[in-house]
Amino acid sequence: MFSPQGPTLRELAVQALSSVEHGYDLLAGKFDATPFRTPDRLLTAVSRTLEELGPFDAGLDVCCGTGAGLGVLRSVCAGRVAGVDFSAGMLAEARRAHPGATLVRADALALPFGPTFDLAVSFGAFGHFLPDEQRALFRQVHGALRPGGTFAFPVGAPPAVGSGLYWALWGFDAVMRVRNALWRPPFVMYYRTFRLPGVRARLEDAGFDVSLVAVEDLGRREDGSPRCRLVVARKN
Repeated sequence: MFSPQGPTLRELAVQALSSVEHGYDLLAGKFDATPFRTPDRLLTAVSRTLEELGPFDAGLDVCCGTGAGLGVLRSVCAGRVAGVDFSAGMLAEARRAHPGATLVRADALALPFGPTFDLAVSFGAFGHFLPDEQRALFRQVHGALRPGGTFAFPVGAPPAVGSGLYWALWGFDAVMRVRNALWRPPFVMYYRTFRLPGVRARLEDAGFDVSLVAVEDLGRREDGSPRCRLVVARKN
């Protein structure tokens, strides 16, 4: 599961007992060697799906981390590419990987941009935002997009109720809730607080028109439904 170049269990434990920001600063140098980094297969599949929805000029990766999503923007955007994250350590890694990108350290709940982007993306960050914070996040992204701009991100099909993955995610969230009840500062990371019906409603409340596009490169489940969908939210 973990690469030899990745963090040790002790390092992960220290991270988990830190704040979100400091935890990612600690993990940054080894983050890309963990399973938490967005897989290249997903990034490539999203790029191909976005190519059918463009063209796009300027692009923004929200909560860019070490910059995995910046490559997606480079493949589909003709103009400047930018990333924003609140972890200085993660941004330092992104800067090494993408020296031509504009990288800004800021809280995603207070984006320092006017309406200058045509496309915004985000990968793997939404578990750090509780539902009320998701509303604020979506309003911030809406404000950073030009009229008609697009906010796009992948959402995997939910695991079958009672499956191993279902119980693993349920158990992870339960452990995190206990951890945050007993330890300060909190480390907000939950997998079951980002459910598509609620997310869609919050996007619409923020002023987006929302549609779903199947990410066909990732295939379909036995019932014919896509394994992954791209949420496509267009600014009114």
